[in-house]
Amino acid sequence: MACVDPPRKKKKGRYGVAELKTLGNQLLSSASHINNLPLLLTFLSPSSPPHHVLESLLSLHSFFLPLLPKLPSSSAVATSAAAPSAADQSEFIYLTWLRSKFDEFLKSLLDILASPQSDETLKELVLDTLMEFVKVANGGVFHSALYHKLLLSIVRSTSPATFVVDLLESKYFRYIDVRYFTFISLKKLASTLEGKDESDDKIASADGNNESQLSSKMECFIRNMYYTISHVPPLQSNNTSDLEMWSSSESDQKQHSGDASVDDKLLKSKKPNKNVLSAEKITKKMKLKFTKAWIAYLRLPLPLDVYKEVLVNLHQAVIPHLSNPIILCDFLTRSYDVGGVVSVMALSSLFVLMTQYGLEYPNFYEKLYALLVPSTFMAKHRARFLQLLDSCLKSPLLPAYLAASFAKKLSRLLLSVPPSGALVITALIHNILRRHPSVNCLVHREDGVDEGKSDHRTDEETTANSDNVKTSAIPCQKPGVDHFNNTETDPKKSAAMRSSLWEIDTILHHYCPPVSRFALSLGNDLTVRAKTSEVNVGDFSGGSYATILGAEITRRVKQVPLAFYKATPSSLFSETDFAGWTFKSEETPEMINENNERSTKDLL
Repeated sequence: MACVDPPRKKKKGRYGVAELKTLGNQLLSSASHINNLPLLLTFLSPSSPPHHVLESLLSLHSFFLPLLPKLPSSSAVATSAAAPSAADQSEFIYLTWLRSKFDEFLKSLLDILASPQSDETLKELVLDTLMEFVKVANGGVFHSALYHKLLLSIVRSTSPATFVVDLLESKYFRYIDVRYFTFISLKKLASTLEGKDESDDKIASADGNNESQLSSKMECFIRNMYYTISHVPPLQSNNTSDLEMWSSSESDQKQHSGDASVDDKLLKSKKPNKNVLSAEKITKKMKLKFTKAWIAYLRLPLPLDVYKEVLVNLHQAVIPHLSNPIILCDFLTRSYDVGGVVSVMALSSLFVLMTQYGLEYPNFYEKLYALLVPSTFMAKHRARFLQLLDSCLKSPLLPAYLAASFAKKLSRLLLSVPPSGALVITALIHNILRRHPSVNCLVHREDGVDEGKSDHRTDEETTANSDNVKTSAIPCQKPGVDHFNNTETDPKKSAAMRSSLWEIDTILHHYCPPVSRFALSLGNDLTVRAKTSEVNVGDFSGGSYATILGAEITRRVKQVPLAFYKATPSSLFSETDFAGWTFKSEETPEMINENNERSTKDLL
């Protein structure tokens, strides 16, 4: 190949769009202008003007695309020990040099894609160029190594990667091979970040100044990874038509790139041959990769807001598509043991594992009992929690002491929650009393009867006490004493069976009319199941002051209360309302003149 004189060197700022277009046309027209290649590469940077980047990108894309099958891989160039023959030496050197320039080209594109300074239209063009290279750069086989670099630049970007991920979702995540290798790459990145977090902790402990910087970078990486993995749609097991692929390979292709495992050979072309996997096997392998990616991500130190968002969406977006959902039991039980809002959010997924996948959790009801605090009824996700609470207390095999403990704990909360919470608590108590007739004794219990002490006394003591009641009519417990321990976290030790639901009588006089009206339903005999029905907790779980006020405004009232006075009132309060107080004020002429003088001075 003849050596040509390079073009005259100009300063980078003196090149315009027309000159860059001329350089590109020369590079595409003849190999004698190959020296234009390094010059065009200098304009591919986030700091360059967008129109310069666009013109250089179009020229370099057209130049490299037909040469990609001929270029040696970077690993082959680095490990090549045997020297080529004299005839092929110049060609080998030339292709090796082109390969290095192509790697520089890819690095520049990834920098532009990850930079917050780049224009969004330019980012879309860069992404399309990279995905086309992923499609054709490996001889028609999906270039997993290049795609891994693409996801690495997205995850490790210092700015939110929402725009690029949204582009991937709208254009490329519908292809099964893109989703497949996305899960593989995310699993590798999560494993790398997990190891990097441990090493960074050791460095930060030695140098405390860098601790905040390391944690902020790690937090940004984790957020970008969550946004990416949560936007990759899982493969539906009943949808076998969703098998469109971004790349295609011939049946005689040997294997994928070096970073892909042997399992990654499933993504062949749709040509009918014996090497093509069935739809069932593809679905099984996709579930396996989906599971590995999510499990690797959940091992990372998630920020609190991301942690909560993961728990909220886990039971709908992740668990149904896992190869073995029970594998999440450790993560969910740890989350459920945290307490507070985190436990409320973890309850949905844990309930799904218990009811649909046979998970056994011995202390489930004790933890659920501990979540009954006033703040739970004002939390953001209280609606889902309250519906699950009602479902958890539905079983007829629930022990009487447990049902009584939940009913008493809920009734005690009636005194401290807002009206919306009082409505849903009343609905829960209504359902508990109807499902478990053995605890209806708590609704009405006279002072002289102590039904719960039989659990703690011998038969002789019980007989003696009953004789004393009959003969001397002395109550065996003091009136007004509630044996229920509200601070006890174990429902077995709360002594709810020795108490009564006296709080129900209190809310019959509640200041909010809907609450007092709804509480009247608890006075019915709920043991007669034929005449009563369960209350749908979902109708009350999302209530608020606005919903209560809206329902009251639209409610048709038969009798309207009126304020009627036979004589015009002369004061705000009457003397009978406050005995011993007077609200009359007699003003003398001197007081009137003094007040007039003060008002005149204030005006001046």
